Amino acid sequence: MGGSDGGGGGGGRGGSPGRSERERVPGGLRIRPLAEGDWPRVAALEAEVYAPAGLSEGREALESRGRASPSTCFVLEAGDRIAGYVLALPYPPSRYPDLERPEERSFTSSHLHLHDLVVADDLRGRGLGSRLVRHLAAAARQGYEEVSLVAVGGTESFWARHGFRPDRRVELPASYGENAVYMSGPVPGGRPDGPETEG
Repeated sequence: MGGSDGGGGGGGRGGSPGRSERERVPGGLRIRPLAEGDWPRVAALEAEVYAPAGLSEGREALESRGRASPSTCFVLEAGDRIAGYVLALPYPPSRYPDLERPEERSFTSSHLHLHDLVVADDLRGRGLGSRLVRHLAAAARQGYEEVSLVAVGGTESFWARHGFRPDRRVELPASYGENAVYMSGPVPGGRPDGPETEG
């Protein structure tokens, strides 16, 4: 779900922008590939963000999405804590994961679906959501032409600032919540690099 570093936090599912992105970001942050041992903490963070809105998928579904494309799934690490994550996987245009079940197949496509982007509540509004988008874009440029997502929780404006445009012809199920919007656009600008660190 298309999220951001703001209020609700999600990546195809989305939160809303929070405080100014110019605020100081704490040191010691690193973006790295998601590892097998991260899943308990990723699932806990996902539940913390989405369960109150009835959008939580559970660990099995999250893991199935991560297995579909390990090269486009990342965590935001703050010391020994997982403070955010991104799950993105190839999907045909105008299609999206079913929140009520794990992935049953993998797609081969030049179209990448940003399923989930989450930043922990206490770190939102500091530009970390945008940093995760840039990091994903750098990875996506290695083989994808377009990225889509489902903006939830009022995050459409956050994603619009990153070049995504709504396509209201794509019907979404109730499981994505009220006012969810399918959005897509060319792979956003970003710089290719290794794990990002700060601090």
